[in-house]
Amino acid sequence: MLTSNRILIVDDVIDNIRVAMNFLKEDNYDLSFACGGEEALRLIRDNPAPFDLILLDIMMPGMDGFEVCRILKDNPRYQDVPIIFLTARVDVDSMAKGFTVGGVDYITKPFHADELLARVKTHIDLFHAKKILREHNIALEAKVAYERVRLLTELEENQKEMIFMLTELMESTSDETGKHIKRLSEISALLAKYHKSLSVHDMDMLYHASPMHDIGKMMIPKEILNKPGRLTEDEFNVIKSHTTNGYQLLCRSDRRIIKSAAVIAHEHHEKWDGSGYPRGLKGNDIHIYGRIVALADVFDALTHARCYKAVWSRDRVVDYIEGHRETQFDPELVDIFLGHVDEFFAIADLK
Repeated sequence: MLTSNRILIVDDVIDNIRVAMNFLKEDNYDLSFACGGEEALRLIRDNPAPFDLILLDIMMPGMDGFEVCRILKDNPRYQDVPIIFLTARVDVDSMAKGFTVGGVDYITKPFHADELLARVKTHIDLFHAKKILREHNIALEAKVAYERVRLLTELEENQKEMIFMLTELMESTSDETGKHIKRLSEISALLAKYHKSLSVHDMDMLYHASPMHDIGKMMIPKEILNKPGRLTEDEFNVIKSHTTNGYQLLCRSDRRIIKSAAVIAHEHHEKWDGSGYPRGLKGNDIHIYGRIVALADVFDALTHARCYKAVWSRDRVVDYIEGHRETQFDPELVDIFLGHVDEFFAIADLK
């Protein structure tokens, strides 16, 4: 059921109020009145729903119409409510002041029924049209925001799919046993899960970015990469270049996952004591993502056969990681590993 538009008439002369109300009743408005500025503000304060329009006299004792209008326009509920001044003053200065404080129109006294009804209807229609337009704009902005999030999510999902396909290709041409990359993702995410300074976002980022840690190996000759025997010093230096190669390949991206993958590729062979490569970073100067993938990569390598080594026993793996606490590995990450060792070996059993 449609409700009538609510109009407040403010005038210190009761006869003026009576005349205006008699005219406006013809259009079935819901009418209220006040005989002064202070009374009008009290009435407005006590009404939970704002009026749709205010007819406001200018010359009133105490608080004049200009001051009432100025106060109302400072109220967020009344910033858009149309205020029409009713006045016998038609000088340019008064009219200019009325528009300056927020009035939308002037009706001079004595007013005529047709003029009053026409102007009131016009401003109420404009008020509701602006309200509808504002609501539509809010809805449109929400729709645009949703669509933007959807597109960004779709782009990120496409990005993850491309990373997966690329890393699957890398794995198929390497000496590493099947599902190394899948296990590495799980191990890295598990270390992040139990790290007190990392969030669910970090877990997700490590899960999707860690598979790119060895992307630089695609630039290493296969005869060196898959050599079964011991590497020469020169060959090992070529192998070590995969960290810088991977970083240079990925670092130009502005995408979150690729930026994280660039850091991981660059730093996953750094060591806690500064003896790693390529930059000899030490301790917390190594990004936490690089420290996590460093431990995850070694753990997976030790628990699976490679062309240059056999599978290590569980005890030997644990002893190695514990023995390299504060030298090769972040001590906090080693403690996490030792505190949840069964969970890590459960991932290592994935085939």
